[in-house]
Amino acid sequence: MSERNSSILQNVTARERTILKNVYLWMTAGLGLTALVAFFVASNPSLLRALVGNTLGFLLIVVGQFALVFYLSARLDRMSQSSAIGAFLAYSALNGIMLSTLFAVYAGVVIYKTFFTTALMFGGMSLYAMTTKRDLNKIGSYLVMGLWGLIIASLINMFFRSSGLDYLISFIGVGIFLGLTAWDTQKIIRMNEQYGSAIDEETFTKLSIIGALSLYLDFLNLFLFLLRIFGRSNNR
Repeated sequence: MSERNSSILQNVTARERTILKNVYLWMTAGLGLTALVAFFVASNPSLLRALVGNTLGFLLIVVGQFALVFYLSARLDRMSQSSAIGAFLAYSALNGIMLSTLFAVYAGVVIYKTFFTTALMFGGMSLYAMTTKRDLNKIGSYLVMGLWGLIIASLINMFFRSSGLDYLISFIGVGIFLGLTAWDTQKIIRMNEQYGSAIDEETFTKLSIIGALSLYLDFLNLFLFLLRIFGRSNNR
């Protein structure tokens, strides 16, 4: 480790700027990999048909996604730096396989418009979290409760198939994940402060990865809820 890097790691304020930059770089890398994999699978009709037509394979991908998220969240302190990076990239690639089906459902222009809108909204909320003096930790529990309510409502609507309720859920989902974007951004800053000056380069990288995973999930879910709104509006 260079003397300059060591000095940054021991300075909480300087490390905050560096860790946020690393988080956004890893998040961008994950989103880029997801987009590349999704486009590759969508561009190969045989692969896309195999994915849609293979229920067992589809379920294995879903299980693999959840397993990787729990693995990263629960074992981060005990895994190596390379394992953390590998798990995050593997999760991003699996998401790309899952999201490849979107190209068969939505027009390309709707997907691109949604991505651009998501990037602007996500960036605005993240910037707000970094600059506001307000402690957003107080609203975190309400956002988590709202997220569980959103999941339950979505499961119920799988049986009722109400288009009106689906539309309402999409708007609520956008609001919840905008809030979670700001909350998770501040949470990364708090995690950095909790380490004080006692942090090494490997822990710094793993902290960047778990932060990137949180914001990656916020961005992705925000994108999916906005896509449902824009896709519905485009079909009218």
